[in-house]
Amino acid sequence: MNDELQIVRWGIMGTARIATRVSRAIHAVAGAEAHVIASRSGEQAASWGAEHDIPESTEGYQALLENDQLDAIYIPLPPSMHHEWTIKAAEHGKHVLCEKPIAMNASQAEEMAAACRENNVQLMDSTMWVHSPRAREMKQFLGSGQLGELSRVTSAFTIMLNPIEDELRYDRQRGGGSLMDLGWYNIRATLWAFGSLPERVLGSGQYENDVDMRFSATLWYPGDAMASFDCAFNLTRRKWLEITGTGGTVVCDDFLAPWDPARPRYWTHDAEGDSTEHVSEPLIQEECMVDHFCQIVQSGELDDHWPQITIDNQRVVDALDQSSRSGKVVEMAPSSSP
Repeated sequence: MNDELQIVRWGIMGTARIATRVSRAIHAVAGAEAHVIASRSGEQAASWGAEHDIPESTEGYQALLENDQLDAIYIPLPPSMHHEWTIKAAEHGKHVLCEKPIAMNASQAEEMAAACRENNVQLMDSTMWVHSPRAREMKQFLGSGQLGELSRVTSAFTIMLNPIEDELRYDRQRGGGSLMDLGWYNIRATLWAFGSLPERVLGSGQYENDVDMRFSATLWYPGDAMASFDCAFNLTRRKWLEITGTGGTVVCDDFLAPWDPARPRYWTHDAEGDSTEHVSEPLIQEECMVDHFCQIVQSGELDDHWPQITIDNQRVVDALDQSSRSGKVVEMAPSSSP
């Protein structure tokens, strides 16, 4: 790494739409520098780099990994390509921020995490909302005892997609489907709130050409605790989260990203129904994620939480997919740390 300036120099592997937001965040973070963009087409890389103020471009992903000036790689490729290129990046000594879903299945996710661990590089998936000040404040409230015993987590994430513009999400072989693409966030919210894997799950999908267009899930935790969510490609936009305890609730109607970026809000309700609106610091969550990742890299100490939570996230995806396709409840084993 560039130790003199403590700047993490980034390479971006691909020109997917989400890369625009993340590259903008890299530019904005003081400890980061967007240095190289790579695409299968050299012409596309050069054009995208010029448009997004990336000083260097290269044709092919392998050339990006062989650039000794880079410390970290951001991978916004289709999920079917995450496994191959994360492992290759790790073997070249690059820290990896990879788009979600992290992989096609949990076995791939575990292999990716192992490769990063063996090469002493950080792995993190780009679930952005958990890095925001609002998420931190809500988590602190959950741990304060004011909510009582956590008993229920309910969430929804639905959008209306154009099947022509978003063909990747309609291709199961490349990692498509509403569970993989959207339900990932609902699952992360459940894991984030409970702090552990569920004991068993039940999923139900509505399919077109082997791709789930809508998905509903129930997750059981010890005692009477439960979680449920729904996600869909063909319903109006919803992105809400409710966390219920024996003494009150936390409600966020836009937990993935604030409807009004200048006013990230959530509500707490006590057992009598009295509510309080909370407004968090309006930091851009992509920038929070990049900054957090850079701090880990700069510290020289890997954070095992991030590869473990992404493996757990993928394990729940796999179990729900299995449940939906078999019509049976799927039991889950406890999480195992590396």
